[in-house]
Amino acid sequence: MCKLLNCCLLLFAMQWQTGFTQPQSTPLPSPFKNIDTLATNDWWNRPPNEIINLNVNRDSVVAFGLYTVHANVLKLTAQLYPLYPDETRKISLALYQDEKWKVVQIQYVNEFGWSALFRIENWDYSKDTKYRITHGKRAYFEGTIRKNPDYKNEIVMAALSCNSNKDRGLRKNYVRNINYQDPDLMFFAGDQSYDHTEHTAAWLKFGLQFRETFRNRPCITIPDDHDIGQGNLWGENGKLSTSKGSSDGGYTYHPEYVKMVERCQTAHLPDPYDPTPIEQGIGVYYTNLTLGGIDFAILEDRKFKSGPEGKIPQQGPRPDHIRNPQYNPSSIDLEGLTLLGERQLIFLKDWGSKNSGVMKVVLSQTGFCGGAHIHGSLDNRLHADLDSNGWPQSGRDEALRLIKNANAVHIAGDQHLATVIQHGINNFRDGPWAFIVPAIVNDYYSRWWWPEDEQAGANSNNNTALPWTGDYLDGFGNRISMMAYVNPESPSNGGGYGLIRFNKIEKNITFECWPRNSDVTTGKATQFEGWPITITVD
Repeated sequence: MCKLLNCCLLLFAMQWQTGFTQPQSTPLPSPFKNIDTLATNDWWNRPPNEIINLNVNRDSVVAFGLYTVHANVLKLTAQLYPLYPDETRKISLALYQDEKWKVVQIQYVNEFGWSALFRIENWDYSKDTKYRITHGKRAYFEGTIRKNPDYKNEIVMAALSCNSNKDRGLRKNYVRNINYQDPDLMFFAGDQSYDHTEHTAAWLKFGLQFRETFRNRPCITIPDDHDIGQGNLWGENGKLSTSKGSSDGGYTYHPEYVKMVERCQTAHLPDPYDPTPIEQGIGVYYTNLTLGGIDFAILEDRKFKSGPEGKIPQQGPRPDHIRNPQYNPSSIDLEGLTLLGERQLIFLKDWGSKNSGVMKVVLSQTGFCGGAHIHGSLDNRLHADLDSNGWPQSGRDEALRLIKNANAVHIAGDQHLATVIQHGINNFRDGPWAFIVPAIVNDYYSRWWWPEDEQAGANSNNNTALPWTGDYLDGFGNRISMMAYVNPESPSNGGGYGLIRFNKIEKNITFECWPRNSDVTTGKATQFEGWPITITVD
């Protein structure tokens, strides 16, 4: 029996690596226990769950699609609900050409994660093209591959993060507002799922909530720590984490689970800059995407970063939290610690040296500083949080120099606390600008920007009523200039989304920040206090 099971596991591991599986007549064994149980084995026998109903009508099994186009290559991921054993695993992509639908490619659905990837080279990017993803005879999902917006003077991106499961409802306000504002690109910066060990169900829920924002426009999605089942992640090049809370560095769950999450969320992104896998065979996705004359670098903040446990002097009850404001920041900025990793630094340097005449943007999970003082509740003041990219400081400065040399701005999420900061490296305000967008749902683990002395910093922002702006040192001694922030007492508890406007004629970038409960279609909606903020790029 054990030999038979091992053979089955080997077979399925080989199938998952290639991304192709054939129809089976019996339920499939899982390669590990207690992970993604709602969507594996005899999933149809599982009791109803609070995330989503997986047993949908069979004409609805194609849940959504995600796509990007880069260098004339279309990549489109089809996401399905779980299939029954006797249902075909084939899925087709058709394009509407010459007033009829033409099937251009057929792929097999990967039964672990229930996704399939289409790739078409020599894509005609000069016109809108309707697409249809079809399973069987009745189930399909339709949308439009937009033409390249090169002709537009302003390119607009909507940016969102942190889709907390404290609210399982649909996101009608977001969909209405975003479609009305009609951005050219969607960016989801991570934590699309907060259900840790049930990614497929939660990912399908995310798609149900937001698919009308990316049905007809390109979309970048990158997973963060909660997506792969961890409260925090210091990836350390893919090693296995064995400590509670993962502060020793690495990944807690089976690498096939991590690979499934990354496959579902990032397979449609442009090809990786360097696809060499890291430890445990986990892949990488850092890359760049050009759209409408804007060049976006897509980073993996967490994948190579060192875990703090056992590497630095512990400053409190947790290896990743520092509560003592009198500690010496240099005591934790030690030689050998990694932030982005050498591979991504090479990528950033190369990317920054090319396409010098276009606007450049770095997209990643979290910010390059400690941008919050209070975590979770008002009585929980934390001097420094090593989960942020403010540590290790030398790695932070190296990354910021490359971003600044590329004349790029940085957009990220993760912190739940929306901020606009200009970083300082050697001096205040000599680094790049960064916009950390708010949480989609901010009813869980809110954060506050709240200096302990409740004083404004030097060179404060005179264009806002916010009291605590200006030049500060974060808990790691990093220089930051706070321009705007959204504490959770703000409208919609600080939940909302970012809209970034790249004006190619005026050479400026405008950061907008919209509350979750706003209705921009009325013409009367207002942004959070302190926004919009417009900066000029060279």
